[in-house]
Amino acid sequence: MKILIVEDEPRAASQLQNLLNKSVFDFELLTIVDSVEDTVSWFGKNMAPDLVFMDIQLADGLSFEIFQKIEVTAPIIFTTAFDQYAIQAFKVNSIDYLLKPIKQNDLDAALNKFSKSKSPSNPIEPNILKELLSNIQTPQKRSGILVKEGSGFVQIRVSELLYMYSQDSITFGITHNNKRYIIDETMDQLFDSLDDTKFYRINRGQIISKMAIQKIEPYFNHRVKLSLSSPRDQEFVVSRQKTSDFKDWMNQ
Repeated sequence: MKILIVEDEPRAASQLQNLLNKSVFDFELLTIVDSVEDTVSWFGKNMAPDLVFMDIQLADGLSFEIFQKIEVTAPIIFTTAFDQYAIQAFKVNSIDYLLKPIKQNDLDAALNKFSKSKSPSNPIEPNILKELLSNIQTPQKRSGILVKEGSGFVQIRVSELLYMYSQDSITFGITHNNKRYIIDETMDQLFDSLDDTKFYRINRGQIISKMAIQKIEPYFNHRVKLSLSSPRDQEFVVSRQKTSDFKDWMNQ
């Protein structure tokens, strides 16, 4: 069984791969791609895999945009941090899904369902795409966040955070007083819970607060570089795919 993983969070992709290795199914991982643009390009150059694991939120947009750009005939299991109620359309339209953090028994059940399915996969119709998008409900945005301090945890206000970043599969948050905290969540989980009018994920590994931005400068390869307060030796570069959207976000 040849598998393609579409996931923009390295930690989540690694966790999924580990779970697949523990399953009873023999598989070959073809590759891992992390954006709408790269997924469309991959399908345009390669034979369809036997199965695709696809995250909903990618580095440059929602994965549903892929099906508007190219026909995908491979069976798909979506992975998502959205709650079960919000994604009932997946079941209605016979599209399977796994909730993050993914559990071994849920993965095994999805693989069993795939292996027993005899009907070929069909391209997703545009009206189904609209239904999927309309059924996704934005989670309530949090005002506080639990962080590690010493041997325990403390809660800080989200408004105190200047930026967050991922390093060696660990998520860190930097506050206005230049303190660094460990946040026990992936970048996907963290960003999904934040107010996207105040925070922006400029690339796979960095989320910044609008209030922390002091200067925006042109950068090579059609990107922009940001100067933030309390940078702590961090460089902030907006990915090429997000530059236009980032400028629109700053104008809001």
